[in-house]
Amino acid sequence: MRVLVMGGTRFIGVYLTKVLVAQGHEVVLFNRGNKPAPVEGVTQIHGDRKDAAQLKEKLSGESFDVVFDNNGRELSDTQPLVEIFQGKVQHFVYVSSAGVYLKSDQMPHREGDAVDPKSRHKGKHQTEAYLAASGIPWTSIRPTYIYGPQNYNDLEAWFFDRIVRERPILIPGNGKHLTQLGHIQDLVKAMAAVVGNEKAVGQIYNISGDRYVTFDGLARACAIAAGKSPEDIKIIHYDPSQFDFGKRKAFPMRVQHFFASVNKAMQDLDWQPEYDLVAGLKDSLNHDYLASGRDTAEIDFSLDQQILEKFG
Repeated sequence: MRVLVMGGTRFIGVYLTKVLVAQGHEVVLFNRGNKPAPVEGVTQIHGDRKDAAQLKEKLSGESFDVVFDNNGRELSDTQPLVEIFQGKVQHFVYVSSAGVYLKSDQMPHREGDAVDPKSRHKGKHQTEAYLAASGIPWTSIRPTYIYGPQNYNDLEAWFFDRIVRERPILIPGNGKHLTQLGHIQDLVKAMAAVVGNEKAVGQIYNISGDRYVTFDGLARACAIAAGKSPEDIKIIHYDPSQFDFGKRKAFPMRVQHFFASVNKAMQDLDWQPEYDLVAGLKDSLNHDYLASGRDTAEIDFSLDQQILEKFG
């Protein structure tokens, strides 16, 4: 199939492009052209997706079987794409977020659960609703926390920064909040499994690892991945309501239970996560964190210091 990937040169797009090419698809990337294609020979169309007129100018004459929209955040990002390819594609795959779910007393989140209209990801849910009403054959992917090499969000690296420097790990609350991580390779394999799968049309899928972990447990898993004993790390819990960090983040995750069932994806897509948490963290540590030299880079620990001052 001929597949259009929006972006394609950062994190999700890089891994997805490699998987699709390995499966024999013809992949075309649409991006600003600031980075080379992740696979030699892959065609790139350069443009600004935020400019609807430019988007239509560059893509209206192209023909694709499948479109992957990995980086649309607001409805205004995606609507022009749908207008261009309405009636012309077999499948439109959109990357949303499990962050759209409304907080609930009943967990894990399932695909039919209520969404939060005030979520910072509300633009993604608005896009999902638009896709559902548009008539285009669509599927939405809702990851929880994505991790792995080339992750540009400080997630696992936040923990590694402290572990390799033997600094305390400062965790808000009591450390028992349950969360969920999904390795990037598992995510893109699920995304690729949507292609040509009629069962996936009109569906939403949570994609992540199939197990959950506490904040303290994640810190210990990162320590194990870094070759240290989990007993050797120092975890300090604090009450975040006692601090004013402004717009800066002292911890890289939502301070709440946040995890979702992936059973529907496993059933419909004939997919299952291959990475267990420690193996995935080792992959990220060895092939990104250490390889990039971040273990010796200068890191800003000023928020840590602000918290530690409370403990004398």
